[in-house]
Amino acid sequence: MNARPPLRVGAVSYLNTKPLIYGLREIAPEVELVLDYPSKLADSLAAGRLDVALIPSIEFFQDPSYSIVSDACIGCRGPVLSVKLFSRVPLEEIRTLALDEGSRTSAALTRILLHERFGIDPQREPLLIGNDLSDTRADAVLLIGDRAMHAPVGKFAAVWDLGDEWCRWAELPFVFAMWTARAGVDLNGFDQLLEQARDAGVANLQTIAEREAAPLGLTVPECLSYLRDNLYFYLGPRELRGLNLYYQLAQKRSLAPPGVDLGCSVETAR
Repeated sequence: MNARPPLRVGAVSYLNTKPLIYGLREIAPEVELVLDYPSKLADSLAAGRLDVALIPSIEFFQDPSYSIVSDACIGCRGPVLSVKLFSRVPLEEIRTLALDEGSRTSAALTRILLHERFGIDPQREPLLIGNDLSDTRADAVLLIGDRAMHAPVGKFAAVWDLGDEWCRWAELPFVFAMWTARAGVDLNGFDQLLEQARDAGVANLQTIAEREAAPLGLTVPECLSYLRDNLYFYLGPRELRGLNLYYQLAQKRSLAPPGVDLGCSVETAR
């Protein structure tokens, strides 16, 4: 009898994911764990190169066969610190927008908030992974991940923390990414291991901060504060309401297809 091939699991390579995969290789040594950028994980899941992945929320909406397989997520209930819009002009005057290609969820969130708040839909261009603000002349630039946490050089008319802007405007949390599986994947209990890894990570934020801070140019207190105070790792009822509102607005802006039934997709969330 042939052995079943290991689950191929993809996770984001940013600091904000470290609590979700804390000790995961030890908890599930049979799993093949791949670290990559959010958008690339989504592409690999869609292509069948991954079985389970922590993908951007906007990507979950693209395939009705996807299912959320854990109540572990990357979300926020206020300022998120690692997703920011830097504008060289007043926000209502933005005509050109450079979007960090690392996360399509944050790109869609930026477009939604600019439209809902100011009724604008700027011309867009990609900001390639590895590039920074000096590589674009766009009126405003979206930066995500670890590099967004370091204030770039320059003067800006406005700086938006996208998590804070959403939570204030929508009065709901925002969910950036969640564990998602392709149709037909046999998890064989792996969903419970994802929650176990999350719980272990949340219980060891100090250890994670001590390990990750220096390579990112952060102090340990800065790193710990980010993980503890800016992020929320539980997909609860209010998170699901925020996710549903985000979907409705994305669908309205033709950023997501119609007909996605979030109620059927979140049976494991609690």
